[in-house]
Amino acid sequence: MPALACVDSYAADVFIPPSPQPSSTAAAVDTWSPCLSSSLYRIDGWGAPYFFANSSGNISVRPHGSNTLPHQDIDLLKLVTKVTDPKQTGGLGLQLPVIVRFPDVLKNRLECLQSAFDFAVQSQGYESHYQGVYPVKCNQDRFVVEDIVRFGSQFRFGLEAGSKPEILLAMSCLCKGNNEAFLICNGFKDAEYVSLALMGRKLALNTVIVLEQEEELDLVIDLSHKMNARPVIGLRAKLRTKHSGHFGSTSGEKGKFGLTTTQIVRVVRKLSEACMLDCLQLLHFHIGSQIPSTSLLSDGVSEAAQLYCELVRLGANMKVIDIGGGLGIDYDGSKSGESDLSVAYTLEEYAEAVVASVRFVCERRSVKHPVICSESGRAIVSHHSVLIFEAVSTVNHQADRDDIQFLLEGDDYEEMYSAVMRGDQERCLLYVDKLKQRCVEGFKDGVLSIEQLASVDGLCEWVLKAIGGSDPVQTYNINLSVFTSVPDLWGIEQLFPIVPIHKLDQRPGTRGVLSDLTCDSDGKIDKFIGGESTLPLHELESGGGRYFLGMFLGGAYEEALGGVHNLFGGPSVVRVLQSDGPHGFAVTRAVPGQSSADVLRGMQHEPEMMFETLKHRAEEVMHTKGGGEGEDVDEFGNVAACLDRSFHNMPYLATEEVLSMSNSLSDAVSNLGFYYCDEDGFDYLSA
Repeated sequence: MPALACVDSYAADVFIPPSPQPSSTAAAVDTWSPCLSSSLYRIDGWGAPYFFANSSGNISVRPHGSNTLPHQDIDLLKLVTKVTDPKQTGGLGLQLPVIVRFPDVLKNRLECLQSAFDFAVQSQGYESHYQGVYPVKCNQDRFVVEDIVRFGSQFRFGLEAGSKPEILLAMSCLCKGNNEAFLICNGFKDAEYVSLALMGRKLALNTVIVLEQEEELDLVIDLSHKMNARPVIGLRAKLRTKHSGHFGSTSGEKGKFGLTTTQIVRVVRKLSEACMLDCLQLLHFHIGSQIPSTSLLSDGVSEAAQLYCELVRLGANMKVIDIGGGLGIDYDGSKSGESDLSVAYTLEEYAEAVVASVRFVCERRSVKHPVICSESGRAIVSHHSVLIFEAVSTVNHQADRDDIQFLLEGDDYEEMYSAVMRGDQERCLLYVDKLKQRCVEGFKDGVLSIEQLASVDGLCEWVLKAIGGSDPVQTYNINLSVFTSVPDLWGIEQLFPIVPIHKLDQRPGTRGVLSDLTCDSDGKIDKFIGGESTLPLHELESGGGRYFLGMFLGGAYEEALGGVHNLFGGPSVVRVLQSDGPHGFAVTRAVPGQSSADVLRGMQHEPEMMFETLKHRAEEVMHTKGGGEGEDVDEFGNVAACLDRSFHNMPYLATEEVLSMSNSLSDAVSNLGFYYCDEDGFDYLSA
């Protein structure tokens, strides 16, 4: 076994061979381009037609999809600079992380969905039309829902609600929409829910109460008589068709919602006895989210169409077949349909399969073609928002070899060095393992100091790096909470494209995983699209240059599902429209993220009372400490201002520039120990 010799740190004069360097010839031909980055991060796969790497090496947004003109592209780096720059320099002064919404993209998604179905209807001679709804559970943000109602008004596009707050939201928004737009009322229902839906009929809204449970019918019949409101009723059927992926668990005979064939027959009989069979006009079903292929889609739609025709035969006044959700998007750019991350069809192919399946069954049964409705939330809103966050530091596991204080004795060292030079990996690994084991034992016995243990780690790391056996993966600390902004990643291991929004004209120098701000070991991102466990990243600049990352296709569900783990609240939000002005875009709305006070208040704390308590404590401490009266007054004022600012700031890390603190406030913060400096030289205020 190699022997160890402890030497005096001042006496040691150790030669450490330099790491092998690439030749200048290799460096000269090592070119990189945005096109190569686009391929590396699969941008053209998952991003088309809305996102691409521009010639400057930044991610740009095509707000109108394939109809976007060259001068209408929006450079994300320029946008983030505008959003985060201080107000005194013309910026908005917002803190990251930030969600950037693009209503133009939302409008384009609606138009593309409608166009796909319109083309399928026309080309196949279908004798009715498509009329979709947006399920507000995907993203209940006021401006998102209002935009969809406004953009979709010309298409009679409606909304779907699944709870009492959602139906109130939908009713209010649809007052400004098309009178023919559907308001589909899904979910579990009590008397109040049914009353709201019936009230919608009285307000001339096209409300449809969809029965999810058989017992809901009694409520509908009873309350419709009491309120003198004739309802339009739909029912959700449990189909046999389902897919095998994660999202398929919500469908099939054992699905959470819907009626079996036995229950459907009883509902029809009961409606007939109540002289209300004419009220049954809609059939709803749901195969599952992210339907992977059109073959599975066609099977499910065909089964439902047969059931629709049977309801017609039984005397129901059927008019609409609601195919539910399931229209998937391509998160990983593979277009394979082999996992929950991708689908093997386009919008046009999806619409064609739906229309063809309904048309074939209805014509075979001599049934009038129904209106086709879908609840395609994920496909509508996923692309329209981008989450921008910053990598603030990296964890470098390499020790400094200049601090080595002891080495292998004599021939052992020479032999190891020779093994490194000739690339004898097996021999080198043997030496490293034995050396580490012996040093750990020595450290436990108190023979070695922590400096000496670190020196051994440095030597071993150099050996591994020299033979290509070291782990090149770095941990990038990101100014984000996974639990707040990407909850599906933690909850169901849903993956989203994550890409640097700039430097795409430079070769990434390392591979990394992402670690968030929370005090939780699950607060990390170490799985990425393409089956990768690391992400190609660029080295952080030692001079303090900022490094921005973007998470794409997260416009559905993430905001609604996000929590406040460690009391990290929601990010800032900006709404951006394409503009023909000098910047190419216009920020029409900017909302700072939740402050510490906002998050505390949401957990039943009282920030105002907390502030007064801390001020009182500060006054007591300063009175006890003594000192000049004027000095105490100034210090107390600085402490009070610091506390006030901390309550009103976002909980996320903020640069000193963003905080824009006065010199006196900085002194007070420093005296209280609230300032710290990370290894990259950024000063932060600890929230």
